[in-house]
Amino acid sequence: MIEPFKMGYTAIGGLGVFIIGMKYLSDSLQMLSGGLIRKAISSVTTNRILAVIVGLFVTTFVQSSSITTVMVVGLTNAGLMELTQAIGVILGANIGTTITGWILAVKVGKYGLLLIALGVFPMLFSKNDRVSATAKVLVALGMIFFGLQIMSGAFKPLRSDEGFMNLMLTLDAQSLLSILGCVAIGCLMTMVIQSSSAMLGITIALASTGAIPLHTAIALVMGENIGTTITAQFAAIGGTIPARRAAMAHSVFNVLGVVIIISLFSTYVGMIDRFVPGDSGFVAADGSHPYIAAHIAMAHTFFNVTATLVMLPFLGQLAKFVTRMVPDKEGAEQGRFKYFGAPGTIPVAMGIPMVFGELKKMQNRVHKTLRHAGSYLQRDLKGRDKFLRKVTSLEDETDIMQHEITSFTVTLMQSGNASNMQSDKAYCYVRAADELESIADYAANLCSYMKRLDKYELNFSDDAWKDIQNFHHEVLSFFTQVCKAFNNEDTSSTKQIYEEANRINDLADSIRKRHLERMKQGTCGALPALTFSDMAVALRRIKNHTVNLHEALFTETA
Repeated sequence: MIEPFKMGYTAIGGLGVFIIGMKYLSDSLQMLSGGLIRKAISSVTTNRILAVIVGLFVTTFVQSSSITTVMVVGLTNAGLMELTQAIGVILGANIGTTITGWILAVKVGKYGLLLIALGVFPMLFSKNDRVSATAKVLVALGMIFFGLQIMSGAFKPLRSDEGFMNLMLTLDAQSLLSILGCVAIGCLMTMVIQSSSAMLGITIALASTGAIPLHTAIALVMGENIGTTITAQFAAIGGTIPARRAAMAHSVFNVLGVVIIISLFSTYVGMIDRFVPGDSGFVAADGSHPYIAAHIAMAHTFFNVTATLVMLPFLGQLAKFVTRMVPDKEGAEQGRFKYFGAPGTIPVAMGIPMVFGELKKMQNRVHKTLRHAGSYLQRDLKGRDKFLRKVTSLEDETDIMQHEITSFTVTLMQSGNASNMQSDKAYCYVRAADELESIADYAANLCSYMKRLDKYELNFSDDAWKDIQNFHHEVLSFFTQVCKAFNNEDTSSTKQIYEEANRINDLADSIRKRHLERMKQGTCGALPALTFSDMAVALRRIKNHTVNLHEALFTETA
């Protein structure tokens, strides 16, 4: 006799243990991967095969295609990944997520508590990060297997319940309408749970107890493949056009693949049944179906691998198709930096490279700000007011970027999944963003002082103009030298940076001494003298913040 309340809380409790196990597995594998995930992301080029491999690799380590696709949408939105690259990584993520099915198909459920017992104490008390992460893998696997065993136990009464079996007769996936019903249920449930892995665990638990047959299980899995795309669609809401296209490509690819499988459903299920060893309908002495989990895992894997191989030559056409589905909007913002979803759902190893990529974009804007400020200092330059407008606009952008980088990075680090090295690197990036924003502020101040001269129709002597413009040139060159670190170019040592900073300090002192001489001689009025001093101080502050920027970046480049 079924006790609905007991079965409900047991199944939900087992699902909770399963989901926590999946999260622990994701966190620990990320920790063990070290810089591999970052290197994998940075290696993605226009090579579509490499993009697929990267998607497979990253998803295998984070154990969630949803996390990978959300990250792809975020990278595309930030302008760090092209659409064809994004589609390739998404296809690889679809293959990588099938690893979960094979983990669940391994018949070691009875050893779940043993794995937890072996790993829990090293996980909690080891001071070595790698030992702790390795132990966490054992605990995670134990929780996954134990959670699946709890769910299977909760679902056992269903196989003898007349009402449930009558429902399964209508959803036996033997007719087109029944197949579509199963696909819809799998899709909706995955959207609600927001995890295709968890829904796959429920499907395998139901099938292993004999509550649903293979046809129904595979139809549910097809629905789960569609349902998992909703996470990326949510991530793309309000994002840039390329980000929305990447999310749409994921949905189109999965829906198209499922439609093709539905048209060949009976043939497909029969092929899987013949291909995988063991009869999926075999019933063990305890009433379980020991072979059906492997059949479900194979159906999931074969679908995603085959669909990816078929689609790989047509990535360009898929990109064009989603481009037509999500057309450009006139005046749409291009490449605006905006992170998606709660940072706690984003792997630290993937979030940090996103921050560095945005930091590079911020550095480029600050470099332009300094150059445009130098152009505005050229008083005999025609149409120079446009440079003032550019500096003001760029300074506003850097304020926004600094705020977004800081808020995202701090929240990312609060997830508690970062190693000491990752945490140090992240906070160095926060400091670098602050220094860049300060440099842009002083560049804008430099222009405001120049505007003061124009407003009151004042002027400097030829020697004063020569000094201030030369000072700006030296500071801009110094900033350019320090920023080579962003592009992995040959960078100067800290000693060389300090020596160059001291040389500029000496230059500033000599400029100040000459300025005082002009004031004594009466060749410089009070307001021009004050304005010249303000400009020199602003440039000196830019130099100081540039030194600080080098110190912040040195952790990354050392």
